[in-house]
Amino acid sequence: MSKPADTETWLGIQKLAKPLVTAGIVLGVGLGGFFDGIVLHQILQWHNMVSSYPDPSVANDLRLNVMADGFFHGVTYLFTLLGITLLMRAWRLSFVPASRRTLFGAAIIGWGLFNFVEGIVDHHLLAIHHVWPAGPGPVVLWDVAFLVWGLLFIGGGYAIIRGDDAVSPVPTREGSEREREREQAS
Repeated sequence: MSKPADTETWLGIQKLAKPLVTAGIVLGVGLGGFFDGIVLHQILQWHNMVSSYPDPSVANDLRLNVMADGFFHGVTYLFTLLGITLLMRAWRLSFVPASRRTLFGAAIIGWGLFNFVEGIVDHHLLAIHHVWPAGPGPVVLWDVAFLVWGLLFIGGGYAIIRGDDAVSPVPTREGSEREREREQAS
C-alpha cells in the first residue's frame, strides 16, 4: 500500500489511519460478539442463539442452542483473528500512526456495529432470539436498547478517533496562515 498524502482524508480523519481504523473495527466486531456470547448467553443466560425460534422444539432444544452458540462464537473468533491480522499489517506500514486512542475508538465502533447489525438481523428481522425475553418490561424495549447501545458505541468510538491529534486532518497551509493571523490579532 502506498502512502496517502498527508492532507487526504477518509471519513473525516487522515487517510493514513485507515489501516489502523479498519483493523480496530474488525477486532471490535469480534470482541463485541464475544462479550455478547459470553456475558448475555453464558453468564447471565438471558438467551441462546435460537432461543426465540418460532418452533418450540427448536427454541427449547438446549443441545441445538449450545451448538448454535458455538457456531456464533466460531464466527466471532474469526473476526477477532482477522482483526489481529489486519492490526499486524497496519503496524508494518511506517506511515500508519501508532495511536492506541484511535485503535480503541475503532474497536468501540466495531463493537457498536456488531450490536447494531446483530440486533437488527437476529432480534428484529429473523426474531431467532431477543436480548432478555424474561426480563422486566416489554421484550422490544430490551431489543431497542441493544440497538441504541450499538449506535452510542459507534458515535462514541468515532468521537474518540476524531479527538485524536495523531489522526486529525492536517490543516492546509491556508488554514495554518489563518490561524496565525487570528493569533496575531488577539
